[in-house]
Amino acid sequence: MPTYEYECANCNKVFEVFQKITDEPLKNCPKCNKKIKRLIGGVSGIIFKGSGFYATDYRKLNKSDTKPAACPLVKEGCPICPHKK
Repeated sequence: MPTYEYECANCNKVFEVFQKITDEPLKNCPKCNKKIKRLIGGVSGIIFKGSGFYATDYRKLNKSDTKPAACPLVKEGCPICPHKK
């Protein structure tokens, strides 16, 4: 669930609430019961851990990766094979 940050227009209390995306925004301050507003772009950060997003990101090419794969049907005379003899 996302964390939403709210601020009271009356007492300036700032607080965070865990809510579902589908939940209605809160309307009243828990401290003074006055009108509150939901703040945009709270103080959340993205944490990247590990050596990359995917195992294939920035991988080193092997010698076998630089050559095109041979068609297994080249000996039989594959009609669509670009590696025909």
